Amino acid sequence: MEFKMKEGGFTADFPFGELHISGDEAHGFRPYQLLVSSIAVCSGGVLRKILAKQRIHIEDITIQTDMVRNPGEADRVEQITLHFIIKGKELKKEKVRKAVELTRKNCSMVQSVLPAIEIKETFELQ
Repeated sequence: MEFKMKEGGFTADFPFGELHISGDEAHGFRPYQLLVSSIAVCSGGVLRKILAKQRIHIEDITIQTDMVRNPGEADRVEQITLHFIIKGKELKKEKVRKAVELTRKNCSMVQSVLPAIEIKETFELQ
């Protein structure tokens, strides 16, 4: 990857398109947003694959995130909470719980930030 400076931030070209990154939301995605997004979407993709392999049919997954930052330590991200809202028919809570646990172990982004960032996962079935 290559990042080029622009006024107010940086850009990078990817096969899907140009990504604008900046500490100022007026000029692009903020770095913490990309960090949380990569962890959330990696986890969601892994969870989706695990559920499919277990032949658990789902209609939709929504991921709500929250985070805790430490203003006394360069505003670093210290904790990210991922809340999965899983929609489907005849979903078994215990099977989904085990799938969420497997997701943590198999998501490369989660494993890349542990233990520096605490990751919490919760879910609800609809």
